[in-house]
Amino acid sequence: MIIKEKTTSSNSTPKIKFALEEKYKKEKEEEVNAYERLKTKESEKLPKPTGWRMLVLPFKMPEKTKGGLFLGQETLERQQVASTCGLVLSMGPHCYDKEKFPEGPWCKKGDWVVFARYAGSRIQIDGGEVRLLNDDEVLATIENPEDILHQY
Repeated sequence: MIIKEKTTSSNSTPKIKFALEEKYKKEKEEEVNAYERLKTKESEKLPKPTGWRMLVLPFKMPEKTKGGLFLGQETLERQQVASTCGLVLSMGPHCYDKEKFPEGPWCKKGDWVVFARYAGSRIQIDGGEVRLLNDDEVLATIENPEDILHQY
């Protein structure tokens, strides 16, 4: 659906607004707001990892593909469950202790990590799931999770 907006200037061309594009931008903003709420206020509701465990938020792929297709919510949820990379939200007090890891920690809070598909315990939260992983279940760290091909 295309909506034309009138302009005040007689020389300028009318602006074209795509109604669906505006709708998806609003949904994207709501998703970003939900993520920010999760990081601040809602983070108090998340489980606190104990011992050598860490809390990881699995990567959620973008709703729109490179070709411009919008993916369904069910597809996005299935992909998040099958994801093998995630963001480290918090770490337990004994994560990467000096005795077990003399070379130092493999990752820190805020890093994107790669882990095995069925690693850790899945915990359902509002808006998806988080995983509790052991510190030795981290396989690698990455800069950008979109660089990895995500299949489910």
